[in-house]
Amino acid sequence: MLSLKKSLNILKRTNALLEGHFVLSSGLHSSKYIQCAKLLSHPNKAEIICKSLANKIKKSFDKIDLILAPAMGGIIIGYEIGRILKKETIFCERVNSKFVLRRGFNIRKNSKVLIIEDVITTGKSSMECVKLIHKAKARLVGFATIIDRSNKKSLKIKKRIISHLKIDVPTYKKNQLPKNLKLIPITTPGSRYIK
Repeated sequence: MLSLKKSLNILKRTNALLEGHFVLSSGLHSSKYIQCAKLLSHPNKAEIICKSLANKIKKSFDKIDLILAPAMGGIIIGYEIGRILKKETIFCERVNSKFVLRRGFNIRKNSKVLIIEDVITTGKSSMECVKLIHKAKARLVGFATIIDRSNKKSLKIKKRIISHLKIDVPTYKKNQLPKNLKLIPITTPGSRYIK
């Protein structure tokens, strides 16, 4: 098992975990920003974390027939975990703002499906994936993610989440910023802002 210190070092060295003053895509402010795409752009570093997560998944779930990942964030992590666990891995993508299966992907009836994401914050994307599993009359075995940054207040998932790391990322409304955060210049990261 990978230590917390080593995991955080990898995330910081790959710029997957940044510290400063960020405005998130939700409009909330935070002193931490997580972008797992930066970790996954370094396959040799990502492999270390994915192996650790795969071991936790093996210990937590008896049988998995299929891994389902939501696009975009879950595709690479889903593939890598699928490779390690030797499981078929597919992804769903948004069409007219709803997740659908395309590209000939399908979920077989009664199959046991694990949903994998890079980061879980509210679980909204994961819960949209659950609808596809139910529609196929398959069974959800659970959820897994590299980073679980959820809190009970906003989390839509009621089942246990298997994560490589659980990170507390406090967020604040603009008019409720702590004094130390007010002193740091704002950065606006995230894929929603990429032109």
